[in-house]
Amino acid sequence: QVQLVESGGGLVQAGGSLRLSCAASGSIASNNVMGWYRQAPGKQRELVAIITTYGSTTYADSVKGRCTISRDNAKTTVYLQMNSLKPEDTAVYYCNTRRIGGLRDYWGQGTQVTVSS
Repeated sequence: QVQLVESGGGLVQAGGSLRLSCAASGSIASNNVMGWYRQAPGKQRELVAIITTYGSTTYADSVKGRCTISRDNAKTTVYLQMNSLKPEDTAVYYCNTRRIGGLRDYWGQGTQVTVSS
C-alpha cells in the first residue's frame, strides 16, 4: 500500500502563486511516476503535471510555463509550484503515483485550490 498526503492548497487571487506538496509513504516503487491531477466541478479529472524517478516531466498545455513539478532527493515528496494562477485553475488537486508500467494507481485525498478573479 502507498499513502499520499497533500498540502498547500488554499484561496489565492488571480495572478498569485501556490505550492502544493505531496508526501508518499509505504510500499513506494523504486521506479515510479508521481504527479498531480485536478478535477473542477462538473468536469473530468485531468492531468496537470507528472514526474518520473528519472526526472522526466510532462505538463498539461494549460499549465505549461506557469507550473513546475519537482521532487525531493529521496523521491518520496513531489511539489507543484503554480504561478500566475487563473480562475480556471480552480479545482481539487489530487496527488497520484504508480509504478512505471504498472496498472495500479494510488491517490491522495485531494486539496482544494481556489483562484478568485
